[in-house]
Amino acid sequence: MIRVGNASGFYGDRFSAVREMLTGGPLDVLTGDYLAELTMLILGRDRMKDPNRGYAKTFLRQMEENLALAKEKGVKIVANAGGLNPAGLADALRELAAKLGVDVAIAHVEGDDLIARAGELGFGKPLTANAYLGAWGIVDCLNAGADIVVTGRVTDASVIVGPAAAYFGWARDDYDALAGAVAAGHVIECGAQATGGNYAFFTEHEIGVPGFPIAEIHRDGSSVITKHEGTGGVVTTGTVTAQLLYEITGARYAGPDVTARFDTLALDQDGPDRVRISGVTGEPPPPTLKVCLNSLGGFRNETTFVLTGLDIERKAALVREQLDGALKANPPADVTWTLARTDHPDADTEQRASALLHVAVKDADANVAGRAFSGAAIELALASYPGFHVTAPPSAASPYGVYTASYVDISEVPHVAVRPGGSRVDIEPAAETLELSDVEEPELPEPLATGPVRRLPLGTVLGARSGDKGGNANLGVWVRSDEAWRWLAHRLTVAEFKLLLPETADLTVTRHLLPNLRAVNFVVEGILGEGVSSQARFDPQAKALGEWLRGREIDIPEALL
Repeated sequence: MIRVGNASGFYGDRFSAVREMLTGGPLDVLTGDYLAELTMLILGRDRMKDPNRGYAKTFLRQMEENLALAKEKGVKIVANAGGLNPAGLADALRELAAKLGVDVAIAHVEGDDLIARAGELGFGKPLTANAYLGAWGIVDCLNAGADIVVTGRVTDASVIVGPAAAYFGWARDDYDALAGAVAAGHVIECGAQATGGNYAFFTEHEIGVPGFPIAEIHRDGSSVITKHEGTGGVVTTGTVTAQLLYEITGARYAGPDVTARFDTLALDQDGPDRVRISGVTGEPPPPTLKVCLNSLGGFRNETTFVLTGLDIERKAALVREQLDGALKANPPADVTWTLARTDHPDADTEQRASALLHVAVKDADANVAGRAFSGAAIELALASYPGFHVTAPPSAASPYGVYTASYVDISEVPHVAVRPGGSRVDIEPAAETLELSDVEEPELPEPLATGPVRRLPLGTVLGARSGDKGGNANLGVWVRSDEAWRWLAHRLTVAEFKLLLPETADLTVTRHLLPNLRAVNFVVEGILGEGVSSQARFDPQAKALGEWLRGREIDIPEALL
């Protein structure tokens, strides 16, 4: 087997994780995922200021502390920290290695950045335009002797699939093995989310500070998810199920190298903090690559009015009427009000007596969203509701981004491995492809027999994990017994889901069944507006959407309690 560990789930993850993973136990390859839709916007703005930047600076600092250690232990490193400038990061790493006196071979993968061809490809004029490449450029670099491979925008799982494919010598059409590695990669690419972080049933375990995950990948693509002995957190079929459901749609999980069938995999507890993933089948990848587009959408600003004590609704109506009137001469293009009734009657503290009225504005003109809005809001301070104050005054407007996804034929995207010696190798696109489609809806299980029920929060029996994909959210739920699955599959329909989460009532919601995981995944279209960068919603990445659902009360059969 090959032991592949992960030390980063996002740009800003635990800095010490690289050293923890290198010193905590045996490891063959250390990977890091630094890129997300929002990160690409951040790096795009960095590149606007300095064309030599555009990569994850944190990774370079981590290597300064750990490069010699990785070399000493014989651990190869593969990370997508190159962002918009993998060549620049590779050069910076060579300078660093020379300064440290560490002899390492450094390679990089490029070709994903399509910004120079955005107009030609019909993308308009975005700030960033990056196609999701696969694992074969990484494979070529490793086979050429690289100790470190940095990439731009590859799929999150590719930094794990690449080392496994190189180690075992998989062919491009070893779809089942590749699909198994994709499943393992999908589980560990978000770091501690696989080892107890953000876990619905966290009260059942000692979580502490979770260690980072490891995938022990075998030649047939099966794997065991684990962590270094003695580290915090926990690895169970539950934590792995939660991560498998994260940011997916249906049973087919498509990538540039293979489409993995998540409805075929099996999970088994293989000992303490060890979960085996087996049986994953794969299909040829689709004929197109997804492209992440980020554009500057304009400027935004916000403030939150604190409403305390009596007449909360009337106080909210008064300040809203006053601010809307003050902005009438030069109204922002978008104004969004949200009243959060966090107040309690006869409260024993002022904070518990208070509600929060939030207002956010957007406009193409920085002055409209900035000085005009801020001035109008603060000028109300002595002329509005009793007890007027804000959590913080509005400031200058800040730019916001808009994320959109597009698709391009695989033949349109170069995929180049730049080997340690500088030679460039073109990676051919997939020779065999298969149009992506939904799987046939699986049969529902036999309904659970009716009996006494108790009205309780859904989270009493149901786990959840939610997240964002552009303007859409996905919310995966699972249960932990066959009896509970018989109930869940029939009870939590799209109609019931919309009743429980009224914000979704007027949106398109699709339900996908995954009986092998006793799970249902809901995709909610448009709930996040133009994506996380636009900050359109209270929870702009839908991270807590699942916990909201778990907190809603429903009649649950006593037989499941």
